[in-house]
Amino acid sequence: MLKLNRAMLGKLLVVAVLMFGFGYALIPVYKHMCELLGINVLTQTDGTVTYDKNTQIDQSRKITIEFDGNSQGPWRFRPTKRSVEVHPGELTTVMYEVVNTQNRTVQAQAIPSFAPQLVMQHFKKVECFCFKQQTLQANEARQMPVVFYIDPALPRDVKTMTLSYTFFEIAGTQAVAAK
Repeated sequence: MLKLNRAMLGKLLVVAVLMFGFGYALIPVYKHMCELLGINVLTQTDGTVTYDKNTQIDQSRKITIEFDGNSQGPWRFRPTKRSVEVHPGELTTVMYEVVNTQNRTVQAQAIPSFAPQLVMQHFKKVECFCFKQQTLQANEARQMPVVFYIDPALPRDVKTMTLSYTFFEIAGTQAVAAK
């Protein structure tokens, strides 16, 4: 019985070593096969890097996105651009500017709203100042980004949409006097 157990252990160790070796060799084999077949190649023979055109961008149409900023509190809040035209699928960045006009530190939060309502599910934010609370020092001015794209599945009859943020002071936060 002991002999059978040792034989089985030896076979299992060989299988484990072969599996590890296969997994380890898989990446260089994959790269070599891609180079031979001419697929998924980012580096050309002259060393320059090329990228395929992003096929997820719908170049056949443009959507106008209007931006709005409303404030409920001691600051000025506005988009730096009133509108942009984008192709669905295209990554875009717009900036909002906020200025705390008080002599105290405040905490605030932005809440987005969309018009028409159906575009909300097609407006994909990658980065947004609305994801977290903002602490603004006394008399501080700040530019805050919104990085987004429009899902190409947006109905074709939608040509214009509005993204509006309401920026408000968070209730229950204590004011900190400026020094």
